[in-house]
Amino acid sequence: MARRSEYRGTDRSRAPRGRKVTVKEENTLLPFLFGLLNEQSKSSVKALLAHGQISVNGTVTSQFNTPLTPGNEVLISYERGKVEFNNPLLTIVWEDDDLIVVNKKEGLLSVSSTRVKERTALHLLSEYVKKTDPRNKIFVLHRLDRDTSGLMMFAKNLQVQKALQSNWNSAITARTYVAVVEGRPEKDSDLIVSNLTENAKMQVYVTAEGDGKEAITRYRLLHSNGAYSLLELDLETGRKNQIRAQMQSIGHSIAGDYKYGAETDPTGRLMLHARRLNFIHPVTGEEMHFETRIPDKFTSLAK
Repeated sequence: MARRSEYRGTDRSRAPRGRKVTVKEENTLLPFLFGLLNEQSKSSVKALLAHGQISVNGTVTSQFNTPLTPGNEVLISYERGKVEFNNPLLTIVWEDDDLIVVNKKEGLLSVSSTRVKERTALHLLSEYVKKTDPRNKIFVLHRLDRDTSGLMMFAKNLQVQKALQSNWNSAITARTYVAVVEGRPEKDSDLIVSNLTENAKMQVYVTAEGDGKEAITRYRLLHSNGAYSLLELDLETGRKNQIRAQMQSIGHSIAGDYKYGAETDPTGRLMLHARRLNFIHPVTGEEMHFETRIPDKFTSLAK
């Protein structure tokens, strides 16, 4: 799911307390642990695996049949690992002590609205981190529309939230979306520069030069069958509904986006997906790279 830019493990600021053992002969993990921890019951050894307290060569594993070869390093941590997170609308792609990167499905709100409080990405992640420590919190960094799927991230402490939000334009090195639009744009690639403003109905639209806020999007055509086109879009600014409003302004609304001029809804969803997210980690200084595959519905519709 994610590309981690020469990034390995979970980037803890300190190594977990535990016992490290070098494997001497070929084995599989569970029998090796039973022999190593023969003073413990088999159920307690299995619990170490289930709770993410066993790692092989630096990678946490819960697979009892993980093969071991001489020279492998097995760490038995004295600290319980992260609790599992399972939700059909949200997948945790990566996390460390400061940030969580997730892949959100369409239909899930990023944050609470006046009508929806609990069925949001923010709420689901807040409940998740509280299972480790009730004092843990999640902090909003940016949003995706309810009907947009793809990558987004949240901060796990206030300091990181402030550091990123105060330096957002330079910290975020790439935000790339894919969209299926109606028709085929005249140009296979183009830079769209326009000013956006919002009306009383909370709809964003292109306005005259000098009004609103400048929005810049660069797109390139990936596939087209004339009726629909698959575009890759790089944001150079991050305005609300930027891609949706700008696609409408050039006469090629996103499929399924009736709010912004679409005439068709071929798949029952807004055909917009946040595919790539790159950023400078505010604590480690590393450039992080995350990418998801283009949804099958997008590719097939434009073929």
